[in-house]
Amino acid sequence: MERLAYEELVFWKRSANRKPLIIQGARQVGKTWLMKEFGKREYENVAYINFESSAMLRSLFSNDFEIERILLAFEIESGTKIEASTTLIILDEIQEAARGITMLKYFFENAPQYHIMAAGSLLGVSLHQETSFPVGKVEIMNLYPLSFNEFLLAMNQVPLVEILKANDWVMVGTFKFKIIELLRQFYYVGGMPEAVYSFSLEKDFEKVRKIQKDILYAYENDFSKYAPIESVPRIKMIWNSILSQLSRENKKFIFGALKEGSRAKEFDSALNWLTASGLIYKVHRVTKPALPLISYMELGAFKLFMLDVGLLSAFGDLGTRTLLDGNSIFTEFKGALTEQFVLQNLKTRRNLPVFYWSSSSATAEIDFLVQANDLIIPIEVKAEENLKAKSLKVYSQKFQPPVSFRTSMTDFRVEEWLINVPLYAIDSIRFESLAFS
Repeated sequence: MERLAYEELVFWKRSANRKPLIIQGARQVGKTWLMKEFGKREYENVAYINFESSAMLRSLFSNDFEIERILLAFEIESGTKIEASTTLIILDEIQEAARGITMLKYFFENAPQYHIMAAGSLLGVSLHQETSFPVGKVEIMNLYPLSFNEFLLAMNQVPLVEILKANDWVMVGTFKFKIIELLRQFYYVGGMPEAVYSFSLEKDFEKVRKIQKDILYAYENDFSKYAPIESVPRIKMIWNSILSQLSRENKKFIFGALKEGSRAKEFDSALNWLTASGLIYKVHRVTKPALPLISYMELGAFKLFMLDVGLLSAFGDLGTRTLLDGNSIFTEFKGALTEQFVLQNLKTRRNLPVFYWSSSSATAEIDFLVQANDLIIPIEVKAEENLKAKSLKVYSQKFQPPVSFRTSMTDFRVEEWLINVPLYAIDSIRFESLAFS
């Protein structure tokens, strides 16, 4: 399985001012596999330490951060001789070690020649709780479920990825029905590595659904195991409401829908826990599409998404019949899966802030705004072959953006005021390289 994040790791290894790397992301998105695979391909040796299974090492950093002592312990535990330039040190489940994240600072300051990366379950939550986070002393990389292009690679469809990435619309048009069939499969299978790997081997949708249900069950167990006990009921309420809230015409998250009379303040800690754990994505509304978008963000207005389109379809018990019934899978749950799909692919882009906009009268809404190359780019999402773009037209007349995108099931076309991109090609649009005078 190829992960596009692998190239980021190569860049990290070759960087002259390399820092210890923390990989964060939800459980089961493939952090451990990626680190081990990278070490196997790029280094002579890998010293792998798992603090969850190595109880003796959990207190290794309690007294001091003496590098030689720490390296010796790593060598003993891993059974690997550590050489600075040829060994990758992997610290998995680092949140289990007291002051483990703080320790990384001392490798940066006193032993920068060593190549060291760390990851862990619910590490985003641990980072928020860490009292002495080494600001400026570590790099952080986020890992997400597979994008559609990564899914195609896993399905051994390298030529299709090449024509999509090249924006070769003639060739894309020639093979679009094959690509659409694979897109249907992705809506069902999603991007969780275990589900994708199973499907790549057996093409068994029932096995995929069982894997997804097991993942959802494990996440729900994590609520009680790792979250503050007082927040667990509210975490469950938010989690269980995501699909129904996304299935509304106005997808803005409404706390009053959780229970009558509930207020946002009651759910702050629960919402923060789910976000920090990587299980949900929070997309805020902006009052004005201007640079930087974050300056115009409304804290109290947002949409919530799950981390993966396949998990969302499993959560809604979407059956395999939708895979055979035309393009109905794209419109299920009032297009919630399609909006989830687009966001999931946008999230894999590094340094691509994502927001949304709606008019003050709520008569027009742009599903996503992205900020790239000092441009604010509106993206309207259509779940079917719908050529109407009323909200996008309202937005364009009001703000006159240099470029607007609509993504739908129709073919690529450039119109007077917008560019229509097929849903299956959204992962290949290079927003970062767009430039207009």
